[in-house]
Amino acid sequence: MPTDIPSPWWDPAIHADRRPFLAVRAQVLRALRDWFAAQGFTEVETPILQVAPGNETHLHAFATDLIAPGGERRRMHLHTSPEFACKKLLAAGERRIFTFARVFRNRERTALHHPEFTMLEWYRAGEPYEALMDDCAALLAAAARAADAARWQFGRHACDPQAEPERLTVADVFHRYADIDLLAMLGNATPDTARFAAAARAASIQVAADDTWSDVFSRVISERIEPHLGIGRPTLLTEYPVTEAALARPCAHDPRLAERFELYVCGVELANAFGELTDAAEQRRRFEAWMDEKERRYGERYPIDEDFLAALQRMPEASGIALGFDRLAMLAGGATRIEQVLWSPVAG
Repeated sequence: MPTDIPSPWWDPAIHADRRPFLAVRAQVLRALRDWFAAQGFTEVETPILQVAPGNETHLHAFATDLIAPGGERRRMHLHTSPEFACKKLLAAGERRIFTFARVFRNRERTALHHPEFTMLEWYRAGEPYEALMDDCAALLAAAARAADAARWQFGRHACDPQAEPERLTVADVFHRYADIDLLAMLGNATPDTARFAAAARAASIQVAADDTWSDVFSRVISERIEPHLGIGRPTLLTEYPVTEAALARPCAHDPRLAERFELYVCGVELANAFGELTDAAEQRRRFEAWMDEKERRYGERYPIDEDFLAALQRMPEASGIALGFDRLAMLAGGATRIEQVLWSPVAG
């Protein structure tokens, strides 16, 4: 019998090693639920089975068939986020909601990624996305108190989770850490891919000949920017280019930028927030462009959720955010791999 097969997670010795991390997870979960209740939020549940799992180019979903009693089949997907369902609830009249959703993403498995994980999402109808920045600071402090951990560390990076987060724009950090004038790369009308690629190469960042503007952006972020974020204190990285807006609306002061921010702690991306786009026609245009690019790269595309676009036309102005709860539990408990904070990890 082979002797190099790792012990399963349910082995009593393995579980005993993981048990302290799981206890912290439970404490943080309880603290966050208490915080949301105190702020007047309603906890909701959303269906995992969806027509469209999420339409961003690089999201990869799990597919299945919904079989009717008569045998008719309809292709469905496990959602990659509860976002579409949460926004439909806002259209229905909910004002402040949150959910701890089990979500599924294929092609993702690293120390910080798992094919099935928990996404904490919350939404504020009629409130600006700056309110979510304050929420992030409060939730980090609540998690730190629950875990009794005043200093968090991941790898060689440390952070005080209760410190006031620094707020930096994407343009700020591109200039500071890569010496790139991001706004110049955006131009006045169409982003200049060739100029951006040249600037990245000048900063010793390897760029492929067929990279898009978004590809170059991602390379600079991952190689030069992220290792500097959330060090010492949390970082809120704001005002992403509208090309990277996802489901966020453009900024009023500069339509080249979007009301999007990400939260970083110890160099780890924890959350992604939007001032929510409610222009259904613009959202359809983005979905179609992303699916065209997905088909070009991966040979597949996902359907567009027409029901979601219909709800978007009735959805009030709102802000929303998705936070990787397992990553938060990792940092609060001092874990080094996401499997340490999952009660029953996916095999494989």
